[in-house]
Amino acid sequence: MTDTIATRLARAGVSLPQAAAPAANYVPYARFGNLLQTSGQLPLDGGKLGASGKLGDEVALEDGQKAARACAINILAQASAALDGDLERIGRLLKLTVFVASAPSFTEQHKVANGASDFLVDILGDKGRHARSAVGVPSLPMDAAVEIEALFEIA
Repeated sequence: MTDTIATRLARAGVSLPQAAAPAANYVPYARFGNLLQTSGQLPLDGGKLGASGKLGDEVALEDGQKAARACAINILAQASAALDGDLERIGRLLKLTVFVASAPSFTEQHKVANGASDFLVDILGDKGRHARSAVGVPSLPMDAAVEIEALFEIA
């Protein structure tokens, strides 16, 4: 059996959800040449926000990492929608930008971001190794704990 993105998702017990529709005046992804940029994805699970509040206050680090993983799953759902269901067209994940709603004293945004980075490397293999920024912010839409956007190269 070939080791594909679909088989790695199945092995991880992950079924991609339907890509979320935009919540305002923007598109969920944009293609330019061989680049695919996703809009920021929230930790939605079944249409409900999986983690809300600020890290270092009401949200624990482990819960933030789980939220980042949920964002990564939603990023792959958007990529799948953009690529007509063919994730094998991903040439490489170039960059993640991770926004973490943070209490003023919280400084472990990079550890929260690992929830997404580790998952995407597991699922995409070497194509998933990426550059990354992890930024603490005072608040996010819908009081989400984490929001992540991604830039892919498409083969």
